[in-house]
Amino acid sequence: MSQSSALQLGAFIRAHRERVTPEQAGLPFGLRRRAKGLRREELAALCDISPTWVTWIEQGRPAGVSAATLSRIAIALFLLPAERAYLFELAGLRDPDMTEAGVSEAMRAPLQEMLACIHAPAYVLDGLWQAIAWNTRAAKLFGGWLDTASPSRNLLDFVFLAPAARHLIVDWPTRARRLVAEFRADVSARLDSVAVAQLVDRLRVASTDFDMAWRSQDVMAREGGDRAFMHPSKGALHYRQVTTRIAHSPDLKLVILY
Repeated sequence: MSQSSALQLGAFIRAHRERVTPEQAGLPFGLRRRAKGLRREELAALCDISPTWVTWIEQGRPAGVSAATLSRIAIALFLLPAERAYLFELAGLRDPDMTEAGVSEAMRAPLQEMLACIHAPAYVLDGLWQAIAWNTRAAKLFGGWLDTASPSRNLLDFVFLAPAARHLIVDWPTRARRLVAEFRADVSARLDSVAVAQLVDRLRVASTDFDMAWRSQDVMAREGGDRAFMHPSKGALHYRQVTTRIAHSPDLKLVILY
């Protein structure tokens, strides 16, 4: 964490600490209370850390705050999802209370309902490029991935391990290499994540094409553009792709082919 980020983190925590009343936190207000919001000692007690630790964090010292400590602080300060995400972004840490996918089961149904209203192939990828929701048009386009016969919902598994992908995706070698470069950019802040490392290691062993692309160290932004497919029953298909992040869940990406 840079000094600038550490100072911003401290200012953010302090501002939100001063907004939480003792009553909200289940603490007695006290007749001689002068502090606005929670005292540092009270926040420390709620988070099971020392007051000195809270002081250092708020002063922007490089105290090496852990993700678990930040999670307790977020709960104690009643942070909203966007505020919690901002807290971890400032600290450069991954939220331990989010799955690697960054999505809860409760989110899947609304996502599925949204996709059903899109009259084009559309799907949502999580932080590991696992498809967590898709519509029927996407399932019909991506046979062997989003249909019921698929052994894996991971996009990289489909592209590099499913024989159907090499026939479906026009100019497969170019698109496959680009996907690896896009994935590297997507997980750049989480390359030391166990889940990311396991996925990459597994694919490098299973696919020489993936291994070569990964070793090339190419990095590209995941963008839209023309997409061409040779569907086994519908023949040549051409789409424009747009990819966007989902609010409050930055690890989730909505992909639409129109």
